Order: sequence, then C-alpha cells, then structure tokens
Amino acid sequence: MSNENLILEKLEKLEQRIGEQNLLMKEVLNFNDACSYLDISASHLYKLTSQKSIPHFCPQGKKLYFNRTELDEWLQRNRQSSTDEIETMAANYLLTNKRK
Repeated sequence: MSNENLILEKLEKLEQRIGEQNLLMKEVLNFNDACSYLDISASHLYKLTSQKSIPHFCPQGKKLYFNRTELDEWLQRNRQSSTDEIETMAANYLLTNKRK
C-alpha cells in the first residue's frame, strides 16, 4: 500500500470518528443521524416509527427527529438478567419465603 493510500485511509478513519463524536454531542438527531446512531437501516427505522415502536417527533408532519437520550433508553429496554442474577434472586426468594 502506498503512503498516499495509507494517509487517505487514516484521514477517513479520523473523519468517521469525528462524525461519531458529533453525534454524541447532539441532543436532537435527524433521521439520518438516528440511523447512524442506532446502526440500523433507514427502512428499519421507518418501520419502527410507523409502528410507533420507537419514540420520535414529527413537528411538521414530514421530517422525523429523535431525542438521543430517549433513544438510549429505548435501546436499554427489556434488559435480560444474567444467570448469576437470576440465581441470586431465587436464593433470596427461598430465604424470605420459607414454609413453616
């Protein structure tokens, strides 16, 4: 690989990282930003918004906007407990609900 190609590749990586950092600084994301932030396709995000499965805003009836904090909360819904957590909960339940 030539030095020029190596430099171009590094510049592209830097540009991508700067773009990612800019997304983290925004509170309100437009549709394309939300696709990038969630790492999903535009068609999938349209499907989620049309099904009202994801929180979003549509102030003028055309463009879609998203609150980044609400997207984070949406991503973290339906948490699955680890095996250790389930075993601890079961042990605590047995200790507190002993039959006499």
